[in-house]
Amino acid sequence: MNKLKLALGQILVEGGEPERNFERAHKMIVKAKAEGCHLIVLPETIDFAWTHPSSLKEAKAIPGDYSDLFCQWAKENDIYVCVGLTEKGEDANRNTALLINNAGKIILKYSKINLLTVEFPYYQTGQTLGVVDTPLGRIGLNICADNYKEATHIAKTLGAMGADIILSPSSWTVDHFIKEDEDPYKDKWFSPLYHVAHYFDTIIVSVTSVGYIVGGPYEGKKMIGCSLVVGPQGLIKQGLFNEFAGELTVVDIDTKDHRLKGTEIGVALKEKGYNFEW
Repeated sequence: MNKLKLALGQILVEGGEPERNFERAHKMIVKAKAEGCHLIVLPETIDFAWTHPSSLKEAKAIPGDYSDLFCQWAKENDIYVCVGLTEKGEDANRNTALLINNAGKIILKYSKINLLTVEFPYYQTGQTLGVVDTPLGRIGLNICADNYKEATHIAKTLGAMGADIILSPSSWTVDHFIKEDEDPYKDKWFSPLYHVAHYFDTIIVSVTSVGYIVGGPYEGKKMIGCSLVVGPQGLIKQGLFNEFAGELTVVDIDTKDHRLKGTEIGVALKEKGYNFEW
């Protein structure tokens, strides 16, 4: 097994306020390094916030000014950084996640595939999936609703590619009246994450933002944290659960040395009782 110290950078993300959001993210990166972490995962679209109207005209290309900042901070702090940004495109923007290594190089880029219908005016559908081999293990990326029950084929594909870890910047959102004791995430998030982690022998790290949504189709709803790390045996770590719970959570995880591949995966799934029915 390989030992990995991982940081969940659960931060307040304000709509249309990239500079303030980045300031919080930078502090989290510095703190994660001070805690001895090898990798920090930050939420989805932390520049303008998810579906904020300002992103339509103000998004930056990748590579570009915003991604360059995170490359600089990764290099300065000798740490891997996973972050979600809005990527400017020629025709339409994308909801994109980056993995940046400790030398400040973007080594993996992914754009969200399972877009909510309310996202259609803001982001174009992603068209690729990939994994990358690193000293930390083989890592794959997806984003938020890519882990809905009806979209687990996305994470399963990463598992079939041999991903030891799937990193998922997220922006989990609930109605403003939901309280902490009304946990809406057990079936919506934990169940599909565990399903994939268990059957495909991987670890899924989903880090979400906190705060109230201002602007866009979900205005008035709130993001209430509860970032999750889920492995083959179940829950490994959970972040604080309320709309003010910006925090850095550190967790030690083990990644596997041996990966199944090809038809070996199907045999292992059958042994675990996986349902192959259409």
